[in-house]
Amino acid sequence: MDVIIIDGQTVEQDPEGYLRKLTDWQPVVAEHLARQEGIELSEAHWEILNLLRDFYQEYEMSPAMRPLVKAVAAKLGPDKGKSIYLMSLFPGSPPKLASKIAGLPKPTNCL
Repeated sequence: MDVIIIDGQTVEQDPEGYLRKLTDWQPVVAEHLARQEGIELSEAHWEILNLLRDFYQEYEMSPAMRPLVKAVAAKLGPDKGKSIYLMSLFPGSPPKLASKIAGLPKPTNCL
């Protein structure tokens, strides 16, 4: 088990870097996780992270790419609801990376 300390708070991570407890998440934790991934969080990143957290609260799951694109398009508009846009913010696998930074579990159908 990996442990990081952020502002005096002990935060446990699984071997892939996802938080073990959803309640450990807060914006400063997201910033730390993003820095570990080489990402400087902008307002555009926060829009997606907040949308993901709302999605998780409603559906109790982290979305894979298609549901994520659909949710982003519905809430933030068609220009942002495109996989290319999400990949520009969260390179590689946007659902996995964004979920990790948002303090959520890895999407179930992502390897």
